Amino acid sequence: MPFLDSFIAANRRLSEALDRLLPSVLRVDGNKTFIAEYIPRASSPGSIVYDLGGGSRPFVDAKTKRRLGLTVVGIDVSADELAAAPAGVYDRQVSADLCSFIGSGDADCVICQAVLEHVPDGAGAMRAIATTLKPGARAYIFAPSRNAAFARMNLLLPQDFKQRILYRLFPEKAEGHDGFRAYYDRCTPRDVEALALANGLVVEERRLFWTSSYFFVFAPAYLTWRAIQGLMYLLLGANAAETYIYVLTKPST
Repeated sequence: MPFLDSFIAANRRLSEALDRLLPSVLRVDGNKTFIAEYIPRASSPGSIVYDLGGGSRPFVDAKTKRRLGLTVVGIDVSADELAAAPAGVYDRQVSADLCSFIGSGDADCVICQAVLEHVPDGAGAMRAIATTLKPGARAYIFAPSRNAAFARMNLLLPQDFKQRILYRLFPEKAEGHDGFRAYYDRCTPRDVEALALANGLVVEERRLFWTSSYFFVFAPAYLTWRAIQGLMYLLLGANAAETYIYVLTKPST
């Protein structure tokens, strides 16, 4: 549909131009920041890395694994996803539901990127993270917040309908892991910090982000979203963030 594609492209350009008028802190992409700044520092030479929910697309590639001498464990609810991962990346594959998984406390590092929103029991997932870490180890977490406008819409719309809309407006997402059912259970900054504390984890670092790409395809929707976001910030403060990054540490003593 050439007309629709042109219409979306024009609206995206307009939304991006308007967005550039805002303070830069509101325009930082949390997912890109997580991949560029946090993943590289997550793994030290010879460490045991658990990739939670990485499935067929693990964060550690074979070249990095060999260079650092890593042991990589993949945990995913889908055995088929794990089996589709590049050969040799995972040293061990565990098909398990994070909501009920209990780790063996041997991980030097846990990576959990855009997973927490997809589990129906956020408390169970945080317990899985805590029991997987060894004392002194860190978990690196990125997730969208339940309070984000796109998350609220995600919870309201039927799954098949929102998948069709998502893949039509963002065809590049059809090739990735976007479109999976999301629950956003205990999936706000406040909830993450409470669950971390309940599981004996310490918040070493927190970064909040205030942008997402979903509303850029229609400039009026973009303007409405930014206005709602401002109101939500007045009501909820930091808990109104669109996405967040946490680095959690399991104390040595």
